[in-house]
Amino acid sequence: MRASGEKELSQKQQKAMVALLDSDTIAEAAKNCATSESAIYRYLQGDAFKSHLRRARSEIVGHAIGQLQRDCEIAARTLRAVCEDGEAPASARVSAAKAILEASIKGVELQDIAARLDALEAKGGATNGA
Repeated sequence: MRASGEKELSQKQQKAMVALLDSDTIAEAAKNCATSESAIYRYLQGDAFKSHLRRARSEIVGHAIGQLQRDCEIAARTLRAVCEDGEAPASARVSAAKAILEASIKGVELQDIAARLDALEAKGGATNGA
């Protein structure tokens, strides 16, 4: 068991998990890790396996989001360049301007929600601590 109390996966389960993460179907995953589809379906019924798989998927998505966030500056510069390019078709300039405005509005909304959530959590912490 792990320190968190979570059950460790067997070597076969670990191979199946990696195959699931890297395959489009359960049949393909089974073939890639040299196990049966029924074994993978059985693994997927187990809480520990599901937990490990969910965590691994979450880490993959988190990494992808980090990569996308790094590229936001490039995307913003590209949109600005299209928007300012007098020789670009009007439809491209309008699309770029619309994307900039929509992203800006959404960013402000998210910042506002985060500030409100922080205030609520602070108020809740002060109430719970009293």
